[in-house]
Amino acid sequence: MFQENGFSSKSENIHSYVVDNWSTTKKLVFTALMAALAALLQSAGGLVPGVGFFISPFTTLPILLCSLVSLQYGIYSYVLTNFLLLLIEPTELFIFPFTTGILGLALGWGLVHLKSRLINILISGSSLFLGICLPLYVLGFPVFGPLTSHSIDVLVFLVIFIFSLVYSSLWVIFSLFFIKKIKGWFYR
Repeated sequence: MFQENGFSSKSENIHSYVVDNWSTTKKLVFTALMAALAALLQSAGGLVPGVGFFISPFTTLPILLCSLVSLQYGIYSYVLTNFLLLLIEPTELFIFPFTTGILGLALGWGLVHLKSRLINILISGSSLFLGICLPLYVLGFPVFGPLTSHSIDVLVFLVIFIFSLVYSSLWVIFSLFFIKKIKGWFYR
């Protein structure tokens, strides 16, 4: 799972091709489309209860794809998605900015710039961990519902950190698989 052979080469190829061959307009249109998709996926949890909660974790993917173009466009899509969520489903503004959005930015940046899966998992997992703990303990928003309390507990911290690392490792595996499948989309 942590083999390093060719970890970031496909991501670097996409990044290099887009930077060299896409116009600024094409990058901005792609960013806007991905932000709209991310807002729809994130709001699925509130708009379509039940099934939507299985759809909303895929919000990370559009932000990740924009971050492959460059971190700048990843941040653009992140900010635009926040504005769209404010209009579509404001309750999701407690979840997206701290969890799926940050994870997409960290993973996309890591896929292009880091040479190691393990380091990418640690960085993206740590960003997700901090993103979960901030609304949970600082803002008092129950990210996991009634499963966790607002009081600080070392065991809960450990469980959240392990969850963040496992979730990030699954996203690294999924994103590498997805990038391999869609690589041709960027070369048009």
